[in-house]
Amino acid sequence: MIKEVGGAAGWLAEELADSAVWRFSLSDDDRAGLLAGSTDLPALAALSREVFTGRGFALLQGVPVDSSSDVDDLAIRIAGCVGVLVPPVVHVRDQGVDGSVSTRKSYQHSGSLGYHSDPTDVVALLCVRSAMSGGLSSVVSSVAVHDEVVRSRPELAAVLYEAWWRDRRSGDDADSFYQSPVYTVEDGKWAANYGPDYIRSAQRGAHVPALRPDQLAAMAELDRLNADPRFALTMDLQPGDMQFLNNHLTMHSRTEYQDHPDPARRRDLIRVWLDAPDLTGPPAVG
Repeated sequence: MIKEVGGAAGWLAEELADSAVWRFSLSDDDRAGLLAGSTDLPALAALSREVFTGRGFALLQGVPVDSSSDVDDLAIRIAGCVGVLVPPVVHVRDQGVDGSVSTRKSYQHSGSLGYHSDPTDVVALLCVRSAMSGGLSSVVSSVAVHDEVVRSRPELAAVLYEAWWRDRRSGDDADSFYQSPVYTVEDGKWAANYGPDYIRSAQRGAHVPALRPDQLAAMAELDRLNADPRFALTMDLQPGDMQFLNNHLTMHSRTEYQDHPDPARRRDLIRVWLDAPDLTGPPAVG
């Protein structure tokens, strides 16, 4: 029998929408220190605790992107206080690619993204410029959604613990495709990893079997719950905001966005992937 996970990471949107527990602000002295090369900031230690042993996500506000001559280095130095860098560092911006093409990456276009988790322990996003409109970021608790599926559709919860075919979008050969469960329990620790777009595009693999009806039903249920306002906490990232997400405990999405006509004002986020060798979460099952 599959058990609920619970704990602090199993939050609902209404519980945190007006809370300051996941928001961390930099002072003027902090910003000056960052520009001088320091990362000895108490806020980052507290933020790390929230990401790994708290709700699984946090927002750092006041990063001096307008005053820095090298925002990539700034993002890397801050993120390095939370985890170990996993290359590459990329800019999430519209490159004019067709998001419907299965070999394109999600960060290369301006379309909406389904709720998903990235392949590392943590993903950090530093907003350098926001879009003219749209591009809202939403976060859900994978724990809360899992527990709802266990309560209401236990037969689908079991399917999500099976191996699923996924697409690395690294080419057309067999190495681009691999199998991994959505939900796992290893050494008493629970984790989630889901990416509907990359599961669907894996169907292009010649050796990948068609998704079964119960798999399609499980995906539909996950997608429905992830988009439910009970679970989805939405934030409008502004320049200087840096979002940190524990990929084992949360999923995130983005709405479609429209850019400014002026190229110098177009949306630009720096994505930094991190691993955490000493990761103390996710929570134990039960």
